[in-house]
Amino acid sequence: MSAAKKKTANRMRTGVLGASGYTGGELLRLLAGHEGMEIRLLTGERRAGKALAEVFPHLAGLGAPDLRRIDDADYGGLDAVFCCLPHGTTQQVIAALPSHLKVVDLSADFRLKDPETYAAWYGRAHEAVELQREAVYGLTELHRDAVARARLTANPGCYPTAAQLPLAPLLAAGAIAAEDIIIDAKSGVSGAGREAKEAMLFAEVSEGVHAYGIGRHRHAPEIEQGLSAAAGSAVTVNFTPHLVPMNRGILATIYVRLAAGADVAALRETLVGCYRDEPFVHVVADGVAPATRHVRGSNHCLIGVFPDRLPGRAILVSAIDNLVKGASGQAIQNMNLMCALPETMGLEQSPLFP
Repeated sequence: MSAAKKKTANRMRTGVLGASGYTGGELLRLLAGHEGMEIRLLTGERRAGKALAEVFPHLAGLGAPDLRRIDDADYGGLDAVFCCLPHGTTQQVIAALPSHLKVVDLSADFRLKDPETYAAWYGRAHEAVELQREAVYGLTELHRDAVARARLTANPGCYPTAAQLPLAPLLAAGAIAAEDIIIDAKSGVSGAGREAKEAMLFAEVSEGVHAYGIGRHRHAPEIEQGLSAAAGSAVTVNFTPHLVPMNRGILATIYVRLAAGADVAALRETLVGCYRDEPFVHVVADGVAPATRHVRGSNHCLIGVFPDRLPGRAILVSAIDNLVKGASGQAIQNMNLMCALPETMGLEQSPLFP
């Protein structure tokens, strides 16, 4: 029997910290069909003492434990933890966890390698710098080997995932210029989290689209960190996110300048070669535009490549579900690698349509 099958038979005992939010709920939905992981612990500070069915009625039949406060959690019987807590509080919680636990953190606390960059964009000093240095950035397709060896993986943000998957291979291959990259991205409302906010009320969001975080969104340095590593030199991008009145999905339309001697066919060839054997990242047929409805509820990313009408430029279009490939699905993908389980386990669902 293979190592993966042995671990599947034993099942990894898993906890979800911050299980009452959208990413926590999506993790539980996906873990319900996961043959290699067993849910043993759920926390939710404001929902402590409640049954999961009260917090997420659609998960009533999961048979998961009731939610409890983090201070009341017992980690002794666990193998792994998903952390879905807000940035700023996560670093202290993870620093206090037993060292035997494998951890995937879905907050932003361990994504940025430079403590000064973190402090500048998040308004506070990092309080677990040693862990920040240890953490592996979990954009799975680009850092698979490092993730498999990691104890702590920093799950990427949703916008950075949608942006880096098409851009990083092209920068690494020298097929596009490292300057003048424009990322115009749209997200569904669930990306703002489940906490009640006036700006997220139906009447505030419905029947309109608006830009936010213009020139100052916190995902910008994360995108630039990954793209700079791919290019081998500093990359600065023009990134603007928009909120659209839908529950799920991210669509990133990316404008790039071709490198000398490159054309759109070369871009497509590079991306196809990079992702040919990937289970979740797909370059769509020539002339096809990816859409969020084509990835809804799945861990897939679709990438399209188009010529721009402006000479020497090209347009990339990337679509993901922000709650799955942009958060919880990618977290499971990473944890599967960390636990020596098949990478696709629990993530085989096809997209929901319509």
